Amino acid sequence: MTHTPNDQPGRGAGVTVAPVLAFAGIAVAVMQTLLVPVIKDLPQLLNTAPSNASWVVTSTLLSGAVATPIMGRLGDLHGKRRMLILSLTVMVVGTLISALSNTLLPMLVGRTLQGFALGALPLGIGLMRDTLPSERLDPAIGLMGSSMGVGGGLALPAASLVAQHLDWHVLFYGAAGLGTTAIVLTLLFVPETTVRAKGSFDLPGAVGLSAGLVMLLLPITKGSDWGWTSAATLGLFAGAVVTLVLWGLLELRRPAPLVDLRTTARPAVLFTNLASIMIGVSFFTISLVLPQLLQLPTSTGYGLGQSMVTAGLLVAPIGLTMLLTAPVYARLSAKYGPRTTLILGLLVIGIGYGAGQGLMSAAWQSLVVAVLVGAGLGLAYAAQPTLIMSAVPAEETGAANGINTLMRSIGTSVSSAVVGMVLANTSQTIGGVSVPTMRGFRFSFLIATVAVAIGVVLALFLPRADRASTARAGNEEETDLDRHGESARSVPAPSVLAPVGEHLSDRPGRGH
Repeated sequence: MTHTPNDQPGRGAGVTVAPVLAFAGIAVAVMQTLLVPVIKDLPQLLNTAPSNASWVVTSTLLSGAVATPIMGRLGDLHGKRRMLILSLTVMVVGTLISALSNTLLPMLVGRTLQGFALGALPLGIGLMRDTLPSERLDPAIGLMGSSMGVGGGLALPAASLVAQHLDWHVLFYGAAGLGTTAIVLTLLFVPETTVRAKGSFDLPGAVGLSAGLVMLLLPITKGSDWGWTSAATLGLFAGAVVTLVLWGLLELRRPAPLVDLRTTARPAVLFTNLASIMIGVSFFTISLVLPQLLQLPTSTGYGLGQSMVTAGLLVAPIGLTMLLTAPVYARLSAKYGPRTTLILGLLVIGIGYGAGQGLMSAAWQSLVVAVLVGAGLGLAYAAQPTLIMSAVPAEETGAANGINTLMRSIGTSVSSAVVGMVLANTSQTIGGVSVPTMRGFRFSFLIATVAVAIGVVLALFLPRADRASTARAGNEEETDLDRHGESARSVPAPSVLAPVGEHLSDRPGRGH
């Protein structure tokens, strides 16, 4: 670990650091649901074909997937605060370009730039680990871990209100305002960390990973349009497999890789990342199903006939509940560990989707489902960063959490493709318009339930908290000393760190 000359923050830093970084995460998350209320109108608004308009969403997804691990690694090397501000600045620039756009091409440029902000989440988590005192770390990480879901959930009703009563470009101006506020608050209240990874940026690794991710995610998001057995879809999937395998071999041979695959293969990291894909599937399914069910006309026999704004308000409790579960997570995790809390969160999500099979006939029932699923998502989202950080050295926090965020993005992409295909294939024509059926909604909830069940099984393979707490305790205590300029010894190299899955609270003086 190397250090910059910057002064380290005192223990009072946690008062402002956590809420400011969580606000930055929420501002970034707004980008994910910003256009949901106007997606069906985009071909008209941009004067283009529906197949072209879908790139407005796909471009953000692809750029976010590519940027997240790259920005995490750059943050580890050159300063997480610096890269966080850069990510937010690129997002604001992209948002303003979109706000001034009425045609497809500039809109795609703007939306692509917005996607780069997705790296703010792992950078924020890394900053918390590096700057916050021990006693404030768990609640802060719980808040930051759930901020993406909170922002996405709360943005939907706000975006619906704007889209229904104002010009749709106002959506982008509002988002730019949030991003600018996040930049100013970060500059004022978040100190730079002195924790640095050694080595240089792995450009070949970044190019290889970017190419592999684009070839993987592009057919997932466009497969329904192109055909799942088309040459383009199958060719890209095959190219993704070959590219990512070659990239992995390259990374294993590089002295300072973009992603330390040996660290990523540790059980605490591997199974957390695999479970994260399932959590991403479960999060996005409810975001796709409930708004459509609520807005379908009652003449269908099962639609709930709500306005766009009302539907958004009824879905908003997903984000609100995630926000409220952050302090609950801290207490549960301190007592039982993040592994148990993750499993509990997954079980609550499963209960929510199971109950949802019979709670689709009234608007208030949708509210119940949203609260249950939101509570489970809040616990599951908050547990993941702690599990990752318990298994990686401090100087790899940004890159490791970047990969974890990427896994959730892959989950949401899979959910979007699979649920979209299910709803399309089970739709019916009413009054000349194709609409989803109740059968499609219920099958979509079943898919989410199966994903949650797989997530629980994966989480059971996570190491228990007491396996290597002694080995990690020394490393974490040393990191705490480094934060305050008191370190007198070097941090062990990653190769000698045992695979661990213990909670960050499982060290002396943290309540055990």
